[in-house]
Amino acid sequence: MYKFLIRPILFRLSADYAHELTVKMASSYSKRSLFLQTAGAIYSYNNPKLSQNIWGLNFKNPVGLAAGLDKNCTMAPLMEKFGFGFVEVGSVTALPSTGNPKPRSFRLPEDHSLINRLGLNNDGAQTISKRLTKLELNIPVGVNIAKTHNPEIYGDKALEDYRTSFELIKDFADYITLNVSCPNTAEGKTFEDPEVLNSLLTHLELNKDSSLPPVLVKFSVDLEDKQLQELIEVCESHAISGYVATNTSSARKNLKTSTAQLKTIGKGGLSGTAIRNQSTEIIRKIYRQTKGEKTIIGVGGISSGRDAIEKIKAGADLLQIYTSMVYEGPSIVKQINREIADYLKAHNLDHVYQIRKASDEPVTA
Repeated sequence: MYKFLIRPILFRLSADYAHELTVKMASSYSKRSLFLQTAGAIYSYNNPKLSQNIWGLNFKNPVGLAAGLDKNCTMAPLMEKFGFGFVEVGSVTALPSTGNPKPRSFRLPEDHSLINRLGLNNDGAQTISKRLTKLELNIPVGVNIAKTHNPEIYGDKALEDYRTSFELIKDFADYITLNVSCPNTAEGKTFEDPEVLNSLLTHLELNKDSSLPPVLVKFSVDLEDKQLQELIEVCESHAISGYVATNTSSARKNLKTSTAQLKTIGKGGLSGTAIRNQSTEIIRKIYRQTKGEKTIIGVGGISSGRDAIEKIKAGADLLQIYTSMVYEGPSIVKQINREIADYLKAHNLDHVYQIRKASDEPVTA
């Protein structure tokens, strides 16, 4: 229904307006028990072979909602009913922000991708932390935090800004993702520098508090090998529990969308199918460098079971989607999980974690 009825209507609207309308409706439906029950009946899919216990948390399936859609923690109940195994809200910043001026989001249908420069618009960590206390979900909820979108906040002030969000969120999040790679702010990827990242992780004192929830770091898809290696080395010297790979891309490589249209759109983070292979390669590199000892959440261009399995084989333990929700609708969650389950059956595997050890024959799910 989504692809043939709802999507054509939404795609007649600007990407910004369609996004805002979707958020408004999803937030409203998240408060309606009857609608939630109906959504659960339609979209839920349960298969014990897909469940995993990671960090002491139960993930009923590996497909999660990536940060960026539920920025303000207002639609998580509906996302659970859509069949997600977990959700990540945010990015959340210490101070509220309206983000960048519009237009700030764009569709690339030929590439099954999006470009956005939203600019970390959110209600602020204090407000969102209060919403987290009221959530009653049966799936893990992660919180993605970033520095407030204000170039006047830098140096020690930037470190303290990050710490403010961290302190407000830490008691209510099942895990925390440090977004050090957002390309959509005036100052760019402030913390994606080894020395600065080390200062941030030191300032958060991760090694001193064993009661903290798992803390992950989210990397850009555009990192060169040496940069990635140095950043991982920094993270491994602190109490980092895992990695999210990857954030959006500032590059415009191998796109079907015309150069003229891309020039008109301008700056922003590219997501979706266009970065699928790059993100998978980053996952593979992180897995190798950490010797498979750290949890990896794979995100970037997942729109089928085949895409999901490729990322799991590369080293991902969990997955996240966002752009494919825009193009395929909420049924994509159930579809991906079913295709993963079909792959397990076809290859005589008992559990999702065995996929990585399966033969390297072509993925057919």
